[in-house]
Amino acid sequence: MPINSSVKEGARNLLENCAELRPEETLVIISEDPELGWYDENITEALSEQARSMGIDPTLLEVGKPNNEKHLTAIKAVENHDCTIFLARLGDQSRFESLIPGKKTIMCYARDAQMLASTYGCANYKAFLHLKQAINDILLRAGNIRITCSWGTDISGKTPSEEKQAPSDVSVRRFPLGVPQPTIASNMSGRVALVNYLTTTGSKFYEPASIEINDVVFANVTSGKIVDFTGNRRDVDKIKAHYKKVSEQFRIEENSVHSFHAGIHPGNTYLANAADDPDRWANTIFNNPRILHFHTCGNYPPGEICWMVIDQTLTVDDKNLWFEGRLCVKDFEQTRQCMEKWPELVPIFESPSQAIGL
Repeated sequence: MPINSSVKEGARNLLENCAELRPEETLVIISEDPELGWYDENITEALSEQARSMGIDPTLLEVGKPNNEKHLTAIKAVENHDCTIFLARLGDQSRFESLIPGKKTIMCYARDAQMLASTYGCANYKAFLHLKQAINDILLRAGNIRITCSWGTDISGKTPSEEKQAPSDVSVRRFPLGVPQPTIASNMSGRVALVNYLTTTGSKFYEPASIEINDVVFANVTSGKIVDFTGNRRDVDKIKAHYKKVSEQFRIEENSVHSFHAGIHPGNTYLANAADDPDRWANTIFNNPRILHFHTCGNYPPGEICWMVIDQTLTVDDKNLWFEGRLCVKDFEQTRQCMEKWPELVPIFESPSQAIGL
């Protein structure tokens, strides 16, 4: 398939800036059956063609929808190659596991060649790696963090001191890079407005993968634990039943609010309707700065049930880091230095994508 210059640039960004592939290395691209609606085959073709132009002949492996069993063929493929790129939800399920020493694994959230060719796919991965580190530094040094939104979210607390000393993160590289390190929520208290949908975090497979929320429901939280849900009785009963089902299925802590993080990539766009597939929507648009999501149900990252907060304001010691869904990159020294080093980021933040599927 001939690929245009923008698609080629996005593919090069993934293979060179993120995967740091060299001609002598081996590559396997594990792609999900396009009939499942999450990934289009054109992105597999684009990455394969770009890899060949670099002197690398990729191995291609197609997989079906994820389940909770080990995919032995995929595991063997990872073991037998220097680098693995997942164009499949399967890669999200292993992103918190220990990796084989010397192996590189990339989980790609660009679902098709159009996303790869957009600002989302083409913006330099290394620039966003620098930005992520800058935001991690701000959040880990925070005294108090407060999150609010127009629906009534108001939750706050201090970053645990042990997090400041020993930051941790996922082992699999994400592309495009769109969230900072999760902030532990064990000291957070207040309420979070639940609207639109509850969705999976991508960690494990269960059905239904999402439930619709018709009216605003408040999750009331004390020190990182869900105390109760308040709102429309029908919605509340549905949410409680969902938590009970998921927690019992995996034998995990039902009322845990483990952590949260907000998107940092203003090129992240979702042109479809969230209602068409809320699970796909949540696990695609979370990198947009208009979205902050909590990891709940399970006392581990990323938990199993996701809360999506829209157009959040997040303050660090009473200073806005996000304001109504916009990342305030000019207002902190760490992020200003990043913008100065990577001036190509400036226009992306001046005209952030507003298309988030809602």
